Amino acid sequence: MTDMIPAWVNGILTPVEKLEAHQKGIRHKAISVFLMRGDKVLLQRRAMGKYHTPGLWANTCCTHPHWGETALDCATRRLDQELGIVDIALTFRDTVEYRADVGSGLIEHEVVDIFVGEMPQGQEPAPNPDEVMDTIWQPLPDLMRTVVENPKGFTPWLQIYLRDHAGVIFLDA
Repeated sequence: MTDMIPAWVNGILTPVEKLEAHQKGIRHKAISVFLMRGDKVLLQRRAMGKYHTPGLWANTCCTHPHWGETALDCATRRLDQELGIVDIALTFRDTVEYRADVGSGLIEHEVVDIFVGEMPQGQEPAPNPDEVMDTIWQPLPDLMRTVVENPKGFTPWLQIYLRDHAGVIFLDA
């Protein structure tokens, strides 16, 4: 079964296969989640088997909603699938749009609903090794500095979020 995601084709929202959307740079829907613990943000390092940006550090999780799936349901589903995290209240922060070359001839042209949640002490991720090779809690000021100093270690979208949208995403940090 192919992975159909909501994308705009000729100005109409329609189901499109995920890989096709990335190969053609078609504008499509996505979600991104940032889990916080005080001023620290949970980052994941993408598994080496990912078809783009393997081994790079990214926000807590991100993906594309299935056709007909709400953004919040998608964010909740992927937190569980990627990191084994359940029962976290997520707050919608904003919708942002970006376009980025993610390598191998693939383009992310995403309209992203961003969610933030607070992860309680004592609860830790249980990464799915097919999705995530490592996690780290990073203080936000350190992360902002590290991404500027070593951008090649981070996904293009995390760089964009931190550079252009940090004030909206991290209201409480």
